[in-house]
Amino acid sequence: QVQLVESGGGSVQAGGSLRLSCVASTRSSCMGWFRQAPGKEREGVAIIRTDVGPVYYADSVKGRFTISQDNAKNTVYLEMSSLKPEDSAMYYCVAGPPLYYLGGSRCQQGPRDYGDWGQGTQVTVSS
Repeated sequence: QVQLVESGGGSVQAGGSLRLSCVASTRSSCMGWFRQAPGKEREGVAIIRTDVGPVYYADSVKGRFTISQDNAKNTVYLEMSSLKPEDSAMYYCVAGPPLYYLGGSRCQQGPRDYGDWGQGTQVTVSS
């Protein structure tokens, strides 16, 4: 089991920026960020294949959020800019293996595809 520790959440005004960090106890092939707002389902925000680079962004964050990694530190970052009130949520870091299929593998995008989760970090964006 991979231990994940997130940090960097906070409260900002709309249009502001935040950077989330997630330190993993060991390196995983796929890491990413999910978020969950009160009364809503958990949704994928961004996924990164740690030996390749970003492989998925939710449509709602494309052009505003950037996921990156520092493999030497087993750390994944989520740079969030032009934040909107609808970005307010608990943000969770995830890690897991890719899905293997004939001819290759890929990181999955659903919350049920990841067994290792961090404790979450709250992001609140005020209008």
